[in-house]
Amino acid sequence: MKTHDIPTVTLNDGTRIPQLGFGTLNVQPDRTSTPANIDRTAAIVGLALELGYRHIDTAQSYGTERGVGKAIAASGIPRNELYVTSKLSNGNHGPDDVRRSFDQTLKNLGLEQIDLFLIHWPVPTLYGGDYISTWKAMTELVKGGRLRTAGVSNFQPEHLDRIVAATGVGPAVNQIEVHPYFNNDAARGASIRHGAAVEAHSPLGHGQGQLLDDAVLRRLAAARDKTRAQIVLRWHLQHGRIVFPKSVHRERMQENLKVFDFTLLPDEVSAIDALDRGEKGRVGPHPDTFAAIPEKEERSDEHART
Repeated sequence: MKTHDIPTVTLNDGTRIPQLGFGTLNVQPDRTSTPANIDRTAAIVGLALELGYRHIDTAQSYGTERGVGKAIAASGIPRNELYVTSKLSNGNHGPDDVRRSFDQTLKNLGLEQIDLFLIHWPVPTLYGGDYISTWKAMTELVKGGRLRTAGVSNFQPEHLDRIVAATGVGPAVNQIEVHPYFNNDAARGASIRHGAAVEAHSPLGHGQGQLLDDAVLRRLAAARDKTRAQIVLRWHLQHGRIVFPKSVHRERMQENLKVFDFTLLPDEVSAIDALDRGEKGRVGPHPDTFAAIPEKEERSDEHART
Protein backbone atom coordinates (compact mmCIF):
# COMPACT_ATOMS: atom_id res chain seq x y z
CA MET A 1 0.00 0.00 0.00
CA LYS A 2 1.45 3.34 -1.02
CA THR A 3 0.70 6.11 1.42
CA HIS A 4 -0.38 8.46 -1.37
CA ASP A 5 -3.16 5.98 -2.20
CA ILE A 6 -4.95 6.81 1.06
CA PRO A 7 -7.35 9.69 0.34
CA THR A 8 -7.60 12.71 2.61
CA VAL A 9 -10.54 14.68 3.93
CA THR A 10 -10.41 18.48 4.10
CA LEU A 11 -11.47 19.76 7.50
CA ASN A 12 -13.28 23.01 8.23
CA ASP A 13 -10.01 24.76 9.10
CA GLY A 14 -8.50 23.90 5.73
CA THR A 15 -6.18 21.17 7.01
CA ARG A 16 -6.31 17.68 5.52
CA ILE A 17 -6.56 14.38 7.38
CA PRO A 18 -5.92 10.88 5.99
CA GLN A 19 -9.26 9.10 5.74
CA LEU A 20 -7.88 5.82 7.05
CA GLY A 21 -5.59 5.56 10.06
CA PHE A 22 -4.40 3.18 12.74
CA GLY A 23 -5.99 3.03 16.20
CA THR A 24 -4.09 2.20 19.38
CA LEU A 25 -6.87 1.46 21.87
CA ASN A 26 -6.06 -1.73 23.81
CA VAL A 27 -2.90 -2.60 21.89
CA GLN A 28 -1.37 -2.92 25.37
CA PRO A 29 -2.57 -5.42 28.00
CA ASP A 30 -3.35 -2.45 30.26
CA ARG A 31 -3.20 1.34 30.14
CA THR A 32 -0.07 1.94 32.15
CA SER A 33 3.10 3.32 30.57
CA THR A 34 5.45 0.60 31.76
CA PRO A 35 8.65 -0.03 29.80
CA ALA A 36 7.15 -3.30 28.52
CA ASN A 37 3.96 -1.59 27.37
CA ILE A 38 5.89 1.23 25.70
CA ASP A 39 7.97 -1.30 23.80
CA ARG A 40 4.91 -3.33 22.81
CA THR A 41 3.05 -0.31 21.46
CA ALA A 42 6.17 0.96 19.71
CA ALA A 43 6.59 -2.38 17.95
CA ILE A 44 2.94 -2.54 16.84
CA VAL A 45 2.77 1.07 15.69
CA GLY A 46 6.16 0.69 14.05
CA LEU A 47 4.79 -2.20 12.02
CA ALA A 48 1.75 -0.13 11.03
CA LEU A 49 4.03 2.67 9.83
CA GLU A 50 6.15 0.16 7.92
CA LEU A 51 3.05 -1.15 6.15
CA GLY A 52 1.97 2.33 5.04
CA TYR A 53 -0.22 3.83 7.76
CA ARG A 54 0.48 7.52 8.28
CA HIS A 55 -2.42 8.53 10.56
CA ILE A 56 -2.02 7.32 14.15
CA ASP A 57 -4.79 7.75 16.74
CA THR A 58 -3.88 7.66 20.42
CA ALA A 59 -5.22 9.20 23.65
CA GLN A 60 -4.06 10.27 27.07
CA SER A 61 -6.28 7.63 28.66
CA TYR A 62 -4.99 4.77 26.47
CA GLY A 63 -1.51 4.93 27.97
CA THR A 64 -0.07 4.51 24.47
CA GLU A 65 1.31 7.99 23.75
CA ARG A 66 4.88 7.11 24.75
CA GLY A 67 4.88 3.97 22.66
CA VAL A 68 3.53 5.90 19.69
CA GLY A 69 6.22 8.52 20.18
CA LYS A 70 8.92 5.88 20.31
CA ALA A 71 7.66 4.31 17.08
CA ILE A 72 7.55 7.67 15.30
CA ALA A 73 11.09 8.50 16.40
CA ALA A 74 12.39 5.14 15.20
CA SER A 75 10.54 5.22 11.88
CA GLY A 76 12.61 7.89 10.19
CA ILE A 77 9.45 9.12 8.45
CA PRO A 78 9.45 12.90 7.92
CA ARG A 79 7.12 14.63 10.36
CA ASN A 80 5.14 16.29 7.59
CA GLU A 81 4.16 12.84 6.26
CA LEU A 82 2.56 11.82 9.55
CA TYR A 83 -0.80 12.74 11.06
CA VAL A 84 -1.01 12.28 14.83
CA THR A 85 -4.17 12.49 16.91
CA SER A 86 -4.48 12.37 20.68
CA LYS A 87 -7.35 13.02 23.07
CA LEU A 88 -7.87 14.87 26.33
CA SER A 89 -8.54 12.56 29.26
CA ASN A 90 -11.71 13.02 31.32
CA GLY A 91 -9.65 14.01 34.36
CA ASN A 92 -8.07 16.95 32.55
CA HIS A 93 -11.05 19.14 31.63
CA GLY A 94 -10.10 22.16 33.72
CA PRO A 95 -8.51 24.83 31.50
CA ASP A 96 -5.22 24.66 33.40
CA ASP A 97 -5.29 20.88 33.16
CA VAL A 98 -5.95 21.09 29.43
CA ARG A 99 -2.75 23.08 29.02
CA ARG A 100 -0.72 21.00 31.48
CA SER A 101 -1.77 17.67 30.04
CA PHE A 102 -1.28 18.87 26.47
CA ASP A 103 2.31 19.74 27.35
CA GLN A 104 2.71 16.22 28.73
CA THR A 105 1.18 14.71 25.60
CA LEU A 106 3.69 16.58 23.43
CA LYS A 107 6.47 15.29 25.67
CA ASN A 108 5.14 11.72 25.57
CA LEU A 109 4.95 11.79 21.78
CA GLY A 110 8.29 13.55 21.38
CA LEU A 111 6.66 16.11 19.09
CA GLU A 112 6.61 19.88 18.89
CA GLN A 113 3.13 19.95 17.36
CA ILE A 114 0.11 17.63 17.25
CA ASP A 115 -2.13 17.50 14.20
CA LEU A 116 -5.41 16.88 16.02
CA PHE A 117 -6.39 16.98 19.71
CA LEU A 118 -9.89 15.99 20.80
CA ILE A 119 -11.95 16.32 23.96
CA HIS A 120 -12.35 12.58 24.49
CA TRP A 121 -15.75 12.71 26.22
CA PRO A 122 -18.04 15.64 27.14
CA VAL A 123 -18.64 14.19 30.66
CA PRO A 124 -21.68 16.45 31.16
CA THR A 125 -22.30 15.06 34.65
CA LEU A 126 -18.90 16.31 35.86
CA TYR A 127 -17.43 19.79 36.34
CA GLY A 128 -20.91 21.24 36.85
CA GLY A 129 -21.71 20.39 33.25
CA ASP A 130 -19.07 22.84 32.02
CA TYR A 131 -17.33 21.53 28.94
CA ILE A 132 -17.50 24.96 27.30
CA SER A 133 -14.44 26.28 29.14
CA THR A 134 -12.69 23.04 28.18
CA TRP A 135 -13.46 23.70 24.52
CA LYS A 136 -12.26 27.31 24.84
CA ALA A 137 -8.95 26.06 26.23
CA MET A 138 -8.65 23.66 23.31
CA THR A 139 -9.15 26.45 20.78
CA GLU A 140 -6.50 28.50 22.57
CA LEU A 141 -4.03 25.68 22.01
CA VAL A 142 -4.56 26.10 18.27
CA LYS A 143 -3.91 29.82 18.56
CA GLY A 144 -0.67 29.00 20.38
CA GLY A 145 0.60 27.11 17.34
CA ARG A 146 1.48 23.77 18.93
CA LEU A 147 -1.84 22.26 17.91
CA ARG A 148 -2.98 22.36 14.29
CA THR A 149 -6.61 21.31 14.75
CA ALA A 150 -9.03 20.98 17.67
CA GLY A 151 -12.00 18.65 17.76
CA VAL A 152 -14.23 16.62 20.01
CA SER A 153 -15.22 13.02 20.51
CA ASN A 154 -18.49 11.43 21.61
CA PHE A 155 -20.32 14.76 21.51
CA GLN A 156 -24.08 14.59 21.20
CA PRO A 157 -26.13 17.23 19.30
CA GLU A 158 -26.79 19.24 22.48
CA HIS A 159 -23.09 19.25 23.36
CA LEU A 160 -22.14 20.50 19.91
CA ASP A 161 -24.85 23.14 19.92
CA ARG A 162 -23.67 24.48 23.29
CA ILE A 163 -19.98 24.84 22.47
CA VAL A 164 -20.65 26.46 19.11
CA ALA A 165 -23.24 28.86 20.55
CA ALA A 166 -20.90 29.84 23.39
CA THR A 167 -17.69 30.24 21.40
CA GLY A 168 -18.63 30.65 17.74
CA VAL A 169 -16.02 28.01 16.95
CA GLY A 170 -17.07 24.59 15.69
CA PRO A 171 -14.90 21.51 16.10
CA ALA A 172 -13.17 20.23 12.99
CA VAL A 173 -13.91 16.62 13.92
CA ASN A 174 -16.39 14.70 16.05
CA GLN A 175 -15.16 11.17 16.70
CA ILE A 176 -18.22 9.06 17.52
CA GLU A 177 -19.35 5.47 17.56
CA VAL A 178 -20.59 4.50 14.10
CA HIS A 179 -20.93 1.06 12.54
CA PRO A 180 -23.60 -0.81 10.56
CA TYR A 181 -25.58 -1.76 13.68
CA PHE A 182 -25.42 1.82 15.00
CA ASN A 183 -25.57 4.61 12.43
CA ASN A 184 -25.78 7.21 15.21
CA ASP A 185 -27.89 9.43 12.97
CA ALA A 186 -28.49 12.29 15.41
CA ALA A 187 -24.85 12.81 16.34
CA ARG A 188 -23.72 12.40 12.73
CA GLY A 189 -26.29 14.87 11.51
CA ALA A 190 -25.37 17.45 14.13
CA SER A 191 -21.69 17.05 13.34
CA ILE A 192 -22.28 17.69 9.65
CA ARG A 193 -24.57 20.63 10.44
CA HIS A 194 -21.76 22.24 12.42
CA GLY A 195 -19.16 21.50 9.73
CA ALA A 196 -17.37 18.78 11.68
CA ALA A 197 -16.04 15.73 9.86
CA VAL A 198 -17.23 12.43 11.31
CA GLU A 199 -14.62 9.99 12.54
CA ALA A 200 -16.04 6.54 13.25
CA HIS A 201 -14.66 4.87 16.34
CA SER A 202 -15.55 1.20 16.81
CA PRO A 203 -16.00 1.09 13.01
CA LEU A 204 -16.31 -2.69 13.07
CA GLY A 205 -18.57 -2.78 16.13
CA HIS A 206 -15.49 -3.63 18.22
CA GLY A 207 -14.49 -6.02 15.48
CA GLN A 208 -15.82 -9.23 16.95
CA GLY A 209 -18.79 -11.54 16.88
CA GLN A 210 -22.27 -10.51 15.96
CA LEU A 211 -21.71 -7.68 13.47
CA LEU A 212 -19.08 -9.37 11.33
CA ASP A 213 -21.14 -12.56 11.35
CA ASP A 214 -24.14 -10.75 9.87
CA ALA A 215 -25.62 -12.55 6.86
CA VAL A 216 -25.68 -9.37 4.75
CA LEU A 217 -21.98 -8.75 5.27
CA ARG A 218 -21.18 -12.41 4.66
CA ARG A 219 -23.06 -12.27 1.35
CA LEU A 220 -21.42 -9.05 0.18
CA ALA A 221 -17.96 -10.23 1.20
CA ALA A 222 -18.38 -13.51 -0.68
CA ALA A 223 -19.62 -11.72 -3.80
CA ARG A 224 -16.70 -9.31 -3.74
CA ASP A 225 -14.03 -11.80 -2.63
CA LYS A 226 -13.30 -9.44 0.24
CA THR A 227 -13.38 -9.91 4.00
CA ARG A 228 -16.37 -8.71 5.98
CA ALA A 229 -14.17 -6.15 7.72
CA GLN A 230 -13.09 -4.75 4.36
CA ILE A 231 -16.73 -4.45 3.28
CA VAL A 232 -17.58 -2.49 6.44
CA LEU A 233 -14.55 -0.20 6.14
CA ARG A 234 -15.39 0.49 2.51
CA TRP A 235 -18.96 1.35 3.54
CA HIS A 236 -17.61 3.93 6.00
CA LEU A 237 -15.26 5.42 3.43
CA GLN A 238 -17.99 5.80 0.83
CA HIS A 239 -20.05 7.69 3.39
CA GLY A 240 -17.13 10.12 3.73
CA ARG A 241 -16.19 9.10 7.25
CA ILE A 242 -12.69 8.84 8.69
CA VAL A 243 -11.84 5.41 10.13
CA PHE A 244 -8.93 3.96 12.07
CA PRO A 245 -9.28 0.21 12.61
CA LYS A 246 -7.00 -1.41 15.15
CA SER A 247 -5.19 -4.73 14.96
CA VAL A 248 -2.00 -6.13 16.41
CA HIS A 249 -1.63 -8.65 13.56
CA ARG A 250 0.33 -7.89 10.39
CA GLU A 251 -2.15 -9.72 8.14
CA ARG A 252 -5.14 -7.75 9.40
CA MET A 253 -3.24 -4.47 9.27
CA GLN A 254 -2.51 -5.19 5.62
CA GLU A 255 -6.09 -6.30 4.99
CA ASN A 256 -7.48 -3.08 6.44
CA LEU A 257 -5.39 -1.06 3.99
CA LYS A 258 -6.76 -2.93 0.97
CA VAL A 259 -10.09 -1.12 0.79
CA PHE A 260 -9.41 1.35 -2.00
CA ASP A 261 -9.49 -1.00 -5.00
CA PHE A 262 -13.24 -1.60 -5.11
CA THR A 263 -16.48 0.36 -4.77
CA LEU A 264 -19.75 -0.77 -3.27
CA LEU A 265 -22.78 -0.25 -5.46
CA PRO A 266 -25.62 1.98 -4.19
CA ASP A 267 -27.85 -1.00 -3.40
CA GLU A 268 -25.00 -2.63 -1.46
CA VAL A 269 -24.47 0.53 0.57
CA SER A 270 -28.22 0.69 1.22
CA ALA A 271 -28.28 -2.93 2.36
CA ILE A 272 -25.62 -2.16 4.98
CA ASP A 273 -27.39 1.07 5.98
CA ALA A 274 -30.51 -1.00 6.67
CA LEU A 275 -28.71 -3.04 9.33
CA ASP A 276 -29.00 -0.11 11.75
CA ARG A 277 -30.54 -1.10 15.08
CA GLY A 278 -30.75 2.38 16.53
CA GLU A 279 -29.79 2.78 20.17
CA LYS A 280 -29.94 -1.00 20.67
CA GLY A 281 -26.92 -1.29 18.40
CA ARG A 282 -24.66 0.89 20.55
CA VAL A 283 -21.74 -1.09 21.98
CA GLY A 284 -19.96 1.66 23.89
CA PRO A 285 -21.00 3.96 26.77
CA HIS A 286 -23.61 6.64 26.23
CA PRO A 287 -22.01 10.12 26.16
CA ASP A 288 -24.80 11.63 28.27
CA THR A 289 -23.88 9.47 31.25
CA PHE A 290 -20.29 8.27 30.78
CA ALA A 291 -18.05 9.97 33.33
CA ALA A 292 -15.13 7.64 34.02
CA ILE A 293 -11.84 9.23 35.05
CA PRO A 294 -8.63 7.18 35.05
CA GLU A 295 -7.76 6.27 38.62
CA LYS A 296 -4.47 8.17 38.65
CA GLU A 297 -6.31 11.31 37.56
CA GLU A 298 -9.21 11.18 40.03
CA ARG A 299 -9.67 14.57 41.64
CA SER A 300 -12.49 16.74 42.86
CA ASP A 301 -14.22 19.11 40.47
CA GLU A 302 -12.97 21.99 42.58
CA HIS A 303 -9.35 20.89 42.18
CA ALA A 304 -9.81 20.32 38.47
CA ARG A 305 -11.06 23.88 37.97
CA THR A 306 -8.28 25.64 39.84
